[in-house]
Amino acid sequence: MKPHARRHTVRTAADASAAPGGRPGVPRRSRVLLALGLSASLVLAAGCAKSESDGSGSDSASDSADQGGQVAVEPSPGAKGCTIDSYGGEEIDLANATVGFSQSEKEANPFRIAETASIKAEAKKRGVKLLTANAQSQFSKQISDVQDLIAKGVDLLVIAPLNSDGWGPVLKSAAARKIPIVTVDRQINAEACKDYVSFIGSDFVAQGGHAADQMIKATGGKGEVAILLGSPGNNVTTERTKGFKDRIKEKAPELKVVFEQTGEFAREKGQQVTEQLIQSRPGVDGVYAENDEMGLGAVNALKGAGKKAGDVKIVTVDGTKNAVQGIVDKWIYGVVESNPRFGPLAFQTLETFTEGDEVGRSILIEDTIYTRDNAEDGLSRAY
Repeated sequence: MKPHARRHTVRTAADASAAPGGRPGVPRRSRVLLALGLSASLVLAAGCAKSESDGSGSDSASDSADQGGQVAVEPSPGAKGCTIDSYGGEEIDLANATVGFSQSEKEANPFRIAETASIKAEAKKRGVKLLTANAQSQFSKQISDVQDLIAKGVDLLVIAPLNSDGWGPVLKSAAARKIPIVTVDRQINAEACKDYVSFIGSDFVAQGGHAADQMIKATGGKGEVAILLGSPGNNVTTERTKGFKDRIKEKAPELKVVFEQTGEFAREKGQQVTEQLIQSRPGVDGVYAENDEMGLGAVNALKGAGKKAGDVKIVTVDGTKNAVQGIVDKWIYGVVESNPRFGPLAFQTLETFTEGDEVGRSILIEDTIYTRDNAEDGLSRAY
């Protein structure tokens, strides 16, 4: 049997209160079951058995986007979750509601393709009317898109924000119509359970830390590394950078970050920045790309410069199929997944909330770490 992808499980502190061998003993309706978007082939650590799936009768988009196991996540002890009463909304029958989904970026990026497919597949599976909009990586358009969805009469909103700031007009409009908002992937700079209900996404600081762990292994904890930063103005870039630098400082002080420049989460820009890096720091030992697309751009730049696979250690974040294949081909050392399959989790959160029950204000999804030990096997799960 081939080795399986090591799974990094992020849970709230409530898990610490669980009885040995069981889940926290709370009523069913006070917790959200997080339907994780791992493929059906993702196996549980014990027994190599497939994780449960609810894909019977679903179409191919649902099959590829939304199969996986479930993890219970509750608010941390002493921390309040969010309910309709505390939010100031009204109970809604999700089955008869209209949900608006605002996608932030062009769907040339595999992460965004998988994210949108997951939302659409889950809405179709549940028979929920879904209106969608794509901002094409323009923040002003995203604000206009969401305002338009509100004008069309959506009852609930799921937003994948391009930026963390600048959401005041949207939040004001949604509040006036008592429209609950769930954000996915990126946070907005506002107050949970007041301006929006919940944020659903990964622990981006932890992702940066895991990327640093891979870089330390790849370089032996010594040398010079560069960071290809994501887009400015959102929490993902800030937190992935913090997690990486803090871990390097803690565990490998002889590994120096000597170059930082934004690649804007784009492959072409990542290639351009890496070409500049090669000119200014020809002896650089490693590149940390804050998403796979920039990392793949870095690979193209290194190939163009006549470098061989493995000459420069590359660690990326996302978990796209092309990046995982890059590990198999030895151009990339490691990939920390950022799970894009929010559909089941977003709709379960909305359902629980609209029924009047409590949901977490911040809900963290489970990510996988791909290494050279499991990348080939992990290709079937990468998106």
